[in-house]
Amino acid sequence: MTLRLKRRGLELPLSAVAGTGVFSGYASLFGQRDQSGDVVAPGAFTNSLKMRGSSEIRMLFQHDPAEPVGTWVEVRETDKGLYVLGRLDQNVQRGRELNSLLETGGIDGLSIGFKTIAAKNDRTCKLRILTKIDLWEISLVTFPMLDGARVSQVKSEIRARADSLFTNPPARSSQRSNSIHG
Repeated sequence: MTLRLKRRGLELPLSAVAGTGVFSGYASLFGQRDQSGDVVAPGAFTNSLKMRGSSEIRMLFQHDPAEPVGTWVEVRETDKGLYVLGRLDQNVQRGRELNSLLETGGIDGLSIGFKTIAAKNDRTCKLRILTKIDLWEISLVTFPMLDGARVSQVKSEIRARADSLFTNPPARSSQRSNSIHG
């Protein structure tokens, strides 16, 4: 069963598997300016991902190194940006809290923690184009610097079932049933 949630004019699919803490989204989008005037170029993460792999990139809450909340299962570049698939640690209180907030829509922001290795300044547009990044963490955040850096899928059977009741209410028959109830 696939359900679509409308958010900011986009249709986001929600998959159904209860209590896993698994979510996915885009932590960075290529060619889009963030609030500090940075734009990430395609390929900027390539070397860092080869060097570290998904397992060495930390998942934090609000960029706080004292708040690890899970692990990244997959981190890769696509044509769109930096795709992530992560699992919140259900044995950590903050992981359980964040899982609940993701399922209810209370939080959905993603943000990258990195060191700039190479960049070009575009003085006419007043922006910095990041061409090579040393990525070391990706955080779940309340307010991302790049508005489009969001969680797009949360695996939750409970949410899917509840939403389906409101979007597809059961049909009521106007005819009486011929079945016999004993």
